[in-house]
Amino acid sequence: MTREEALTLLKENLSNQNLIKHCLAVEAIMRALAHRPGEDVEKWGLAGLLHDIDYDRVKNDLSQHSLVGAKMLEDFGLEKDICQAVKVHNEAHGIPAQTLMEKALFVADPLTGLIVAATLVLPSKKLADLTVENVLNRFGEKAFARGANREIIRKCEELLNLKLEEFVEVGLKAMQGVATELGL
Repeated sequence: MTREEALTLLKENLSNQNLIKHCLAVEAIMRALAHRPGEDVEKWGLAGLLHDIDYDRVKNDLSQHSLVGAKMLEDFGLEKDICQAVKVHNEAHGIPAQTLMEKALFVADPLTGLIVAATLVLPSKKLADLTVENVLNRFGEKAFARGANREIIRKCEELLNLKLEEFVEVGLKAMQGVATELGL
């Protein structure tokens, strides 16, 4: 599946524009993370782009989130490792991340929320003005962006062998690269 086909599929299955932007942000981070160990950038990007494709179908029963998405992607003919990464990304299922792609998606997903929230409190509301230091300062504020699970984000150290500061830097730079698409 090409990226363009995947984006069309995503837009056909998700109605919430902010959720589509979230998927674009996760895609950007996944692509950046794939470059580091020399992984398949396109495949990792697809996993990030499509990871929440099932949200409209399961929003009334989030216990099914990612299980339905993985099945949808399998039915669309995506590779098994992408489908498995999508399934694993929802911590509610307790499925341990095994592959590097699964681990990357697991920790990249909540990072986008923290970065977006940190951007929106800036006077300019622009990703270009956000720094790693801004994000790390907000990381320590428990009441800030509560939905961005700090425990999962911090697992970047154990799962990806990246210090938190490095992980935030990779994520921020990746999202800054798609700021126009994100409207930030």
